[in-house]
Amino acid sequence: MAQIGSFDATTVAPREDFSPIPADEYLAQIVDSDMKPTKNGNGQYAELTFEVMEGEFKSRRVWARLNLDNPNVKAVEIAQRDLSAICHAAGKLQIRDTQELHYKPMLIRVEVSKREGYADSNEIKAYKPSGNVPVQATNTTAANTDAAKEPPPWAAKAA
Repeated sequence: MAQIGSFDATTVAPREDFSPIPADEYLAQIVDSDMKPTKNGNGQYAELTFEVMEGEFKSRRVWARLNLDNPNVKAVEIAQRDLSAICHAAGKLQIRDTQELHYKPMLIRVEVSKREGYADSNEIKAYKPSGNVPVQATNTTAANTDAAKEPPPWAAKAA
């Protein structure tokens, strides 16, 4: 017998299941983000916490790590491409802080990563708009290009 004193399980959230979720596409949103130093200390990465919003794995979390500050130019390029995909999926094309991406539903394609010597883990391979997120046209060139494709509303009335 182990005497633990008084414990009320209603006051403590149960431990989360960190086993990987199956490879699939999920509706998810970023619920937390932070800049962290790399393991060797020569850069930083943005850690984004995604939470699945529906289905069997609702509330499960998956993480993306973006090497935005790294001496490896290729790692930074990959991270910037991922961040661009996340911004497009979230409908937020220009940001100053990753918190601007929080709580924006998007589709993420998750795969299970298997590496020798490590436990299986999830890896996000793609980010797409969920279909109900309007993209903010903050780039004037893009806005002008779109405007050139469609006549202005008053032109339709004159015709």
